[in-house]
Amino acid sequence: MTKKQKLELTWIGKENRPKLEPRILLEDPEKSYHAKHRVMTGNDIFDNWLIFGDNLLALKALEAEYTGKVKCVFIDPPYNTGSAFTHYDDGLEHSIWLSLMRDRLEIIRRLLSDDGSLWITIDDNEAHYLKVLCDEVFGRANFVANLIWQKKYAASNDALWFSNDHDHIFVFAKNKERWNPNRLPRTEKSNSAYKNLDSDPRGPWQSDNYTCNKSIDERPNLYYPITNPNTGEVIFPKKTAVWRYSQERHIENEKNGLVYWGIEGKNSVPRYKRLLSSVADKGGVPQSIWNWEDVGHNQDAKREQLQFDPSDPFTTPKPEKLISRILHLASNPGDLVLDSFAGSGTTGAVAHKMGRRWIMVELGEHCHTHIIPRLKKVIDGEDQGGITKSVDWKGGGGFRYYRLAPSLLEKDKWDNWVINTDYNAAMLAEALCKLEGFTYAPSDAVYWQHGHSTERDFIYVTTASLTHEQLQQLSDEVGPDRTLLVLCTAFRAKADRYPNLTVKKIPKQVLSRCEWGHDDYSLQVENLPKAPAKPGQQKLFSEEVDA
Repeated sequence: MTKKQKLELTWIGKENRPKLEPRILLEDPEKSYHAKHRVMTGNDIFDNWLIFGDNLLALKALEAEYTGKVKCVFIDPPYNTGSAFTHYDDGLEHSIWLSLMRDRLEIIRRLLSDDGSLWITIDDNEAHYLKVLCDEVFGRANFVANLIWQKKYAASNDALWFSNDHDHIFVFAKNKERWNPNRLPRTEKSNSAYKNLDSDPRGPWQSDNYTCNKSIDERPNLYYPITNPNTGEVIFPKKTAVWRYSQERHIENEKNGLVYWGIEGKNSVPRYKRLLSSVADKGGVPQSIWNWEDVGHNQDAKREQLQFDPSDPFTTPKPEKLISRILHLASNPGDLVLDSFAGSGTTGAVAHKMGRRWIMVELGEHCHTHIIPRLKKVIDGEDQGGITKSVDWKGGGGFRYYRLAPSLLEKDKWDNWVINTDYNAAMLAEALCKLEGFTYAPSDAVYWQHGHSTERDFIYVTTASLTHEQLQQLSDEVGPDRTLLVLCTAFRAKADRYPNLTVKKIPKQVLSRCEWGHDDYSLQVENLPKAPAKPGQQKLFSEEVDA
């Protein structure tokens, strides 16, 4: 395989990409919820977002405001086990699932900050395809780890082949060179490995290798003699595993009493004394296998669900300890966390208790039956399960509830595209600002300033039909040092007569920009466009090799 060779995952319909409409979000104050008073003495976070609607459209809606601002994305997407694809053959269901994930991952990558990371839970059914897909979207160099979460504490004795006891958690960085996980807090178990065999006044320590896996050819400066001060024996390392420290550093280690030769001082090779006091503040390096004892298991998650709704618990939740571990490694208090497959709302609940800002998206009705009641208990301090006691959560903060606005355009009785009658003037201005790449910021003083792209470039949206006199007045008010995009239903003048105005008609100006009236890009397969198989196409998946 040459250096230029490239492996690429292909599937039916990969070339089809939706032309997403950047919807606006409408707050419903009756469903938003906030604590009646501050609990955390000024550190409560109230401006969290719960969005009800299709998560692909919601991600697109967030793009303008939140690109580059999300520190951690956790998603627990449908695992594609067949339940969502009852009427489709195996090959096509894989293709549809991959397209759905690709479209979402591309926006998620744009939303992440340069030091942000994505965490995805998945099982064996799609894990390996998803890994290659993420390599394409994020770049293979930004793959961090495949974590193994032990989701069961006992074997399934009715398994036909192997008891399926784990899920995968893929970790991808936006930019791996700029991302590092936080350390895990040290535990009594990890500290118990430190002893004090020589009554060192500095306290417990643990011995570590004095050699490394480098050869003399790779690191010739690390091949030198060391004398055992207790026996006078001169010792060299192996030529295939030289000393870990330079000769100068070794001299410093001896001076600082950090070289250990065994209880009687007669070991054939030295060991390095790593003092507990030197690592206590650094925390532990996270490992790639997560045992249920440390981060919980499926039954823990189900028990947590029962306290919110014993009559109708969510079927596939994740335990709070698992999400807590992820958020601890990937973010810090005040950082923004996103979950676009909110499910039962565990991510938001845990992020809230840990002092992170959060955005969750959910299309299912359990947004109202499960997530909102759960969050209300968290905010009111009535949730005593999960990580509540370990983080000393007392309640506080709040969230805003949003729903996706309907499509900007709809068809009238003559099958013509017209502006949606549900849109008022403010909604129309905000929607067109988003569509044209302007920041929606209506001025109280200047009627034609609905938004801006720069300090001198503005946008004005109106459903009126503008005359030459009206356009000339606009041009005079804008002046020679500013520019204005005018979007109106009609105008009676030559638009090029006004050098500081760009005049366009709506909806004609935007008709070709998006898939209007498309409200559902979810895993309901019947809602998805499907490309016919090309003649002679036999394989559903392949590896393309570009020399």
